[in-house]
Amino acid sequence: MEINISKKLEKININGEIIPNAPMCNYTSFKTGGTADILIVPRGYHDLIKIMEFSGEYNIPVFILGGGANILVADRGIRGIVIEMSKFNEVNFKNDICSSGAGLPISSLAETAANNNWGGLDFIYGMPGTVGGAVWMNARCYNVSVSDILVNVKYIDKNLNIINLGRNEIKTSFAYKISPFQKSDRIILSATFKLKKGIKTDIWEKMVDHKKDREQKGHYKFPSAGSVFKNNRNFGRPTGEIIDSLGLKGYSIGGAKIADFHGNIIINTGDAKSGEIKKIIDYTIKTVKENTGFSLEPEVQLIGDWDRGKNEYMD
Repeated sequence: MEINISKKLEKININGEIIPNAPMCNYTSFKTGGTADILIVPRGYHDLIKIMEFSGEYNIPVFILGGGANILVADRGIRGIVIEMSKFNEVNFKNDICSSGAGLPISSLAETAANNNWGGLDFIYGMPGTVGGAVWMNARCYNVSVSDILVNVKYIDKNLNIINLGRNEIKTSFAYKISPFQKSDRIILSATFKLKKGIKTDIWEKMVDHKKDREQKGHYKFPSAGSVFKNNRNFGRPTGEIIDSLGLKGYSIGGAKIADFHGNIIINTGDAKSGEIKKIIDYTIKTVKENTGFSLEPEVQLIGDWDRGKNEYMD
């Protein structure tokens, strides 16, 4: 950076925490990645606006961090400012409508809803990540997508105006693991869901079953991002099965490895580098394309100072 961000930040008055040279391995589910120039944890909306105004004035890039569950941060780290949204975590219920801050872990929201006898979020229980991240990705499990129960998203646009995305727009702008936030500068502040009245014990039974299923699939055995590639109905079978059929399970580079227990999960066996994980992703895409003609689409987003200078995988 041409300017000293830390010194410039002294000029703005925020209540949140400012962490120079933050190791991103502490903030991602892969447990890899270099340092961010500056990581800021704003305590609320006013902090966030001040940070965005500051970044705009000095033309400093900003990355919004949720739970770090679906990203692969470059070993060279992230230039500019990373905004960590964990303090945006308020939850409110009004009849069957639940509103949550973007920084709340999505599993925590499911727990709170269940404890108040509200179901509908059980499908996502046990998944890492935040409410904002689940909306951004339009997370999907057990044939249910976040957009199926999403009724409103409050966000900040590039001009720092607060905008509400309503149910009609959600119906037309969300698709399978796609949301309109993936190709925009909009920052998700909160999300509102329509839930179903239920019985606490019954809802918890479903949630525990889903978490056990994830445990049996090996999701919690090693640091990972869960499924690396999207499933595609045109493939005729799950992506993990395709990868397995090509004998790729167990394929490793350094400390990164395609899990022995699931073809669509890449794990950090202890000392993996992000570059090693990316090489496995690229190799898997290439091998599947050559042998089946299918083009795998990664769910994992490349973030930070990668060689190509932009977030894309090899063709």
